[in-house]
Amino acid sequence: MPDRVHGPRDLVSIVLPDATTLPSPYAEADRRQAVEDLLAANCFRPQGLGQGPFGLAIAVRDGRLILDIRDAQDQPLHALVLALGPFRRLIKDYHLVVESHEKAVAEGGSEARIQAIDMGRRGLHNEGAELLTTRLAGRVEIDFETARRLFTLVCALHQRI
Repeated sequence: MPDRVHGPRDLVSIVLPDATTLPSPYAEADRRQAVEDLLAANCFRPQGLGQGPFGLAIAVRDGRLILDIRDAQDQPLHALVLALGPFRRLIKDYHLVVESHEKAVAEGGSEARIQAIDMGRRGLHNEGAELLTTRLAGRVEIDFETARRLFTLVCALHQRI
């Protein structure tokens, strides 16, 4: 049943087992906000695993994204493994845009410049969300906002390409 304040919540926990401190406070805040937003409202319905709620451990290992789906008691249910190759350009571009944003803010760049960079970042988020949705098709029903936030976490976990 959807939470009246936040909306539906299939995911009730997000764990980033390999997460390390990110190179900037901006990137740390981005990752933290993505987790908070995901936990507030999400649509993540793995095929064949019932209603949930679910926990999700997200890791990047050996060039692969691992989505370790767990039950509410943190027992493993199913792991999805996706090659990161199709995401590489988007992840690289995302990191470049984040660096540009940080530099523009630090240099006291114009509001218009900062907004333009942020629009580029949103565009990359949208592209990443569409790609993630496509890659999960037939395996996990996911909405656009959940996909956007998951893409943010994928970028945060895969710092260097």
